[in-house]
Amino acid sequence: QVQLVESGGGLVHAGDSLRLSCTTSVRTLSGYAMAWVRQAPGKEREFVSTISWTGSSTLAADSVKDRFAISRNSPKNTMYLQMNRLKPEDTAVYYCAARWGQTSSLLQEYSDWGQGTQVTVSS
Repeated sequence: QVQLVESGGGLVHAGDSLRLSCTTSVRTLSGYAMAWVRQAPGKEREFVSTISWTGSSTLAADSVKDRFAISRNSPKNTMYLQMNRLKPEDTAVYYCAARWGQTSSLLQEYSDWGQGTQVTVSS
């Protein structure tokens, strides 16, 4: 099982930027696609963005694709989410997740999850 740890969350104002990081305890995530998923208070978890093992393939939800950018540094087993022009509706706990194989926007296909990091955007 892959252990994932998120960091970088915090309290910011609307329009600000944040960069989230996700690191892993395993030696390599070779072959794993990774994703960011968020859960707002009182709502179900929703897909944010995903990236392939090589980083050559990415996908993002329509609500964030013009503002958020996913990337990864495979040798360092780290994934990032650069969040720009944050909005109050981006307030949520952000989770990173991993799955063996291809990228996917389906949350049930991810087998490994972190504990999450809180992002709060004030208006």
